[in-house]
Amino acid sequence: LRGTPGRATVEVADAATVDGSFSRILLDAPCAGLGVLRRRPEARWRRQPSDIPTLTALQRRLLEHALDICRPGGVVAYVTCSPHLAETEFVVADVLRGRSDVVQESAADLLAEVPDCADGSALRLWPQRHDTDGMYMALLRKT
Repeated sequence: LRGTPGRATVEVADAATVDGSFSRILLDAPCAGLGVLRRRPEARWRRQPSDIPTLTALQRRLLEHALDICRPGGVVAYVTCSPHLAETEFVVADVLRGRSDVVQESAADLLAEVPDCADGSALRLWPQRHDTDGMYMALLRKT
């Protein structure tokens, strides 16, 4: 919200059904949760490899919808607590391939003070490197 003039309104909604037009969207996508294993080791028993295709299909649908309701010039932050490539880079790449009205922007400046978190134009936080949960974030601007 840095640099946003005036007041910002926060709306918490179901990403699959929300209507409207928004300039900033944070999509905290449902995921396998592999990035929180350090804090919740029992989570490894809640998911199976067979869950990934269902999760990634949902993630793609939610990201597509978020981009549909994002205003031109607006930004969608796609975030997961899973480092799994299928839930991060592959979801973003699949969605970008089908849209000419969206570009991925560099997220590296958002955490410039955190070493080694930039991964191309996305951000990745690792438990062993950053003493935090594993996280992924991509910024997508609608043109």
